[in-house]
Amino acid sequence: MSSPSASKEPWLSWQEAAFLGLFIFAYAAFVVSLGKDMSWDFRNYHWYIPYAFLHGRLNLDIAVAHQASYYNPLVDVPFYLLATHAPAWFALGTMGAVQGASVVPLYLMARSVLAMDRKRLAAAALSIVCMTGGMTLGLAGTTYYDNVMSLLVLSGLALLIVYRKALASGPPARAAAIAALAGFVTGSAVGLKLPEAPFAIGFAAALAVVPGTLKQRSLLIAAGGVAGLAGVLLFSGFWWLKMYHLTGNPLYPYFNDYFHSPLLANVTFRDERFLPHDLKTALLFPLLFSIDWRVSNDLPFQDVRIGLAYVAIIATLICWLAWRRAQMPLVPPKAALALFAFAGASYAAWVSFFAIYRYITTLEMLSPILVAAAVGLWPIRRNVQLWIVAAALFFAVVETRASLLPRAPVDDPYVQVTLPPLPHPDNSMVLMTGEAPMGYIVPSLPPKIPVLRIDGWMIRPHDGSRLTAIAMARVKAFKGDIYLLANPYEMDNASDALTAYGLSVDWTACDDIDTNLGGPYRFCPVTRGARPQ
Repeated sequence: MSSPSASKEPWLSWQEAAFLGLFIFAYAAFVVSLGKDMSWDFRNYHWYIPYAFLHGRLNLDIAVAHQASYYNPLVDVPFYLLATHAPAWFALGTMGAVQGASVVPLYLMARSVLAMDRKRLAAAALSIVCMTGGMTLGLAGTTYYDNVMSLLVLSGLALLIVYRKALASGPPARAAAIAALAGFVTGSAVGLKLPEAPFAIGFAAALAVVPGTLKQRSLLIAAGGVAGLAGVLLFSGFWWLKMYHLTGNPLYPYFNDYFHSPLLANVTFRDERFLPHDLKTALLFPLLFSIDWRVSNDLPFQDVRIGLAYVAIIATLICWLAWRRAQMPLVPPKAALALFAFAGASYAAWVSFFAIYRYITTLEMLSPILVAAAVGLWPIRRNVQLWIVAAALFFAVVETRASLLPRAPVDDPYVQVTLPPLPHPDNSMVLMTGEAPMGYIVPSLPPKIPVLRIDGWMIRPHDGSRLTAIAMARVKAFKGDIYLLANPYEMDNASDALTAYGLSVDWTACDDIDTNLGGPYRFCPVTRGARPQ
């Protein structure tokens, strides 16, 4: 029987390295086979904001991708550069490899906590189940990046779990260094994608339950907290400063009810559609979204992993309160407590601020390990524990439904746009209207053309905001050719928006813009004054 203490051999054998390498390669091949991401978000901003950042378009364009026009672009830059300078299959394969690499910290945690014979084989099987959740598979090959940030978040947690003995009783300097590295990795995820913030709360909770004296625990929390803040600031600090100087709101446009940027109304701009409005719903939420995905997400999926982990952990806590302990726990109680603290605190923060399931894809990945840790502490025989874990995870796999989003063929260039001829490409302006995602078209336009979305989620022609006033002033002052870019199904709204700007469309001169990821879109010359008859 293996010792329940932390593993003394965190490094991988060649068999383990081969397993993980093969899994990552297979995941990369799977992503390439799916094709290019055609999701709404990719077409709206994941292709546009890295282009805008790299080409200095913050003061040239306005609200091209609605609120997302002003997101921190750093997480999108690597894939954009790869997809514009390398073959599409290679860019997709690299993304798939990074997304599949979350299996490594999952495997290391499972191997470290399982106290059983053939634990490496069990850890391998468990890590595969971790990587086959409904949302995890649904996000494969997409640029939502929740399944990329999971690599950082899970790596931070894995450092705490694998090196828990060193954290609890090792030399203070080494323990602080481990906590700092784990905190920096976790903070980096938050800096790159702010919705990862709940996992920083979970990380702090996991660090707080590490055994040891108050002095040593305080040292670990301080080291992890300072390094975590450094990770956040490294990847987000410059952007917050840029947004503050540009708009008066470092998180622009979000939380403008607090920061009061003069450009927009004093509203939050947060997506609050899925937030539970009472304690009962919040407590039952893991069961509710396990039954019906529409409770907490706008991307279809079916997965019961988090729901199973939630029920199993509650059952374990009840056993603990009743002073009933497993005589031969499958997982060391102290390691399980750190996992539970991480998951519980992360969930509590998430359900309070977001409640969008996609943002806790990392918890979906972690849930099979949580189930094994929880059931492994029940006061029942070892073989019964194993059967319950196996049955629960088999049920989870059988019940999984991944909704793979529409994909495009893997050809080059990555984004293909067919533009009509422009007589004066250096003296033209494009106005977008409507809610359709069209930001991905902008990098294919001549680089000197400013693009202003004058009607969308962020601004409207009659909203009275300073941003709209700036857009109107720029349009009025522009002396070159002006064009409309809009979805064919939103042309009535386009006409109304242009009228508010004192413009009209020459419908007889409209062309179509075709792309490999959507469309066609209407591209029409705009004139000042009344519409031609």
